[in-house]
Amino acid sequence: MSGDDIVSGIKKLPAQIVISHAAEALKKVEGIKPPEWAAYAKTGVHKERPPMQKDWWYIRAASVLRRVYIENCIGVERLRKVYGGRKNLGHRPEHKRKGSGSVIRKILQQLEGAGLVKTEKGKGRIITPKGQSFIGKIIKEASGKGK
Repeated sequence: MSGDDIVSGIKKLPAQIVISHAAEALKKVEGIKPPEWAAYAKTGVHKERPPMQKDWWYIRAASVLRRVYIENCIGVERLRKVYGGRKNLGHRPEHKRKGSGSVIRKILQQLEGAGLVKTEKGKGRIITPKGQSFIGKIIKEASGKGK
């Protein structure tokens, strides 16, 4: 499967399916583990509570990996915009707030440690060949061709 086939495959499949398959696969990757504070951390200032799912760290890591693959080169600040949301300000109008930079930064560092992404000097994170093959396997599995 070439790089263009994977990009078109990742865009054709619903994001939720790709992310759930990738999250299950990332649980088996050594070096990708939620820190101790992840059970208590919110994913942004716009949230009122921490995530309810126990494996939310792997889901967010899979989502970040998918986004890095699609965008080709993306940094923490742009990912903060992607994972941000609307802050409820009571009677006042809601305003957009960025997502947690710490969560995104730690996930990117773990993905880098696993060899799935690498830092491009001055541009952001890009996917590595190992990451491309990882995503390719996920696409095949999610689309039903890997059976």
